[in-house]
Amino acid sequence: MQEDGFATTMPHEPTPSPVPETAKPDGDVLSRWTWTERAVWTERMLTALERGVKGGVWFSLMDKVYAEDNLHAAYHQVAANRGASGVDHITITEFGRDLDTNLKRLAEQLKDGTYRPQAIRRVWIPKPGTNAQRPLGIPTVRDRVVQAALLHVIEPIFEHQFAEHSYGFRPHRGCKDALRQVEALLREGYVSVVDADLKSYFDTIPHEPLLKRLRERIADGPVLALVEAFLRADILSELGSERPEAGAPQGAVLSPLLSNIYLNPLDHALAERGFRMVRYADDFVILCRSEKEAQHALAGVQDWTAQAGLTLHPTKTRIVDVRQDGFDFLGYRFQTVKDGSIRHWAGKKAVRKLRATLRAKTKRTSGQHLEWIIAEVSETLRGWYGYFKHSYHTTFGSLDGWVRMRLRSILRKRHRRRGRGKGKDHHRWPNAYFTERGLFSLAAAHRLDVQSSLR
Repeated sequence: MQEDGFATTMPHEPTPSPVPETAKPDGDVLSRWTWTERAVWTERMLTALERGVKGGVWFSLMDKVYAEDNLHAAYHQVAANRGASGVDHITITEFGRDLDTNLKRLAEQLKDGTYRPQAIRRVWIPKPGTNAQRPLGIPTVRDRVVQAALLHVIEPIFEHQFAEHSYGFRPHRGCKDALRQVEALLREGYVSVVDADLKSYFDTIPHEPLLKRLRERIADGPVLALVEAFLRADILSELGSERPEAGAPQGAVLSPLLSNIYLNPLDHALAERGFRMVRYADDFVILCRSEKEAQHALAGVQDWTAQAGLTLHPTKTRIVDVRQDGFDFLGYRFQTVKDGSIRHWAGKKAVRKLRATLRAKTKRTSGQHLEWIIAEVSETLRGWYGYFKHSYHTTFGSLDGWVRMRLRSILRKRHRRRGRGKGKDHHRWPNAYFTERGLFSLAAAHRLDVQSSLR
């Protein structure tokens, strides 16, 4: 691992799979599509996918959606992702108790056309790093199973045409891959950046244009009707029931794929004009060599989004020169420092979110054993470090000190002292005191990673 960089692919994050552009020898087709559901995508179908079907449109897909093996695979995928119950209050465990009967009923309903999605339960969850909230739609377990089965069938059809610079919600791709590409382009001199923000993207995707894009590749009426039924399913909240006129609910199994399908033309339009874009779902940046080029890129995005029925956030969308200012992308802050080099570290929102999580676990009035609190805190720190380990090294020491201050404040309270841990508390409970009790140190973990990468 390069110090403070994304240069090396981490073992648990495979290098992004290239999108096949031309047909290759049939013998290795399965190795190029290892992530596809084998209950649906046979070697013959994958070969046809790469070589191209007549007219580029796929027919007769519904029987593959309700195939018994596909529904079983879909259930196990849903079960692995866990999640809450929907409006019917049936949990994953309850659905699984009579799994064969439930899946058989779904298969019959899908086959004879009587299947209807239930309403989606809407809940509001905190938006990371802010005081705002965002809506989350929770379909019932039965509907999540059907959506997963449908995803198994249609995802490869669209994945085959997605752009290389799209990284969100795609097989064998992730945030780190997108961040590596941003870092590489910055180092190549693409220092003028269009930092774009689509306002409420998932909630505003127009249904009809989205369905039109689905019809460009799929000509199976029941499959298209099923997707439309999911898009138009009622949303049930504390305020009552409503029928959505736009959007793909965040929390639904199909929504990530649908969101990529709708933005795919933008990806290709910018690539054809020579712009270097990096997109993760609705979060994207366009890296340019000059402000003039960035202005042209932004103008192109503005025209495209207006025609597509989407809105760029008027204050959050901007052009940034990283030699003078910085920008945030996928939690990281990219910016030029005093020596002229471009560095990246955990952004302010990411740090605020971490501190908010840790505050809840380190209340001075906590009655838990200190070792239990430290174990809870360490679990959070390990997870956060797993993503932000590529931050510049100065990120970690101050956070470690803040965590120890919180723990010393608990100890002060238990010794009937007021206020935060400070002064002589560093001698009463030195850093080693917490290390001996298993406290995870961000700075120590980073030093160890750097030393390992230099060997």
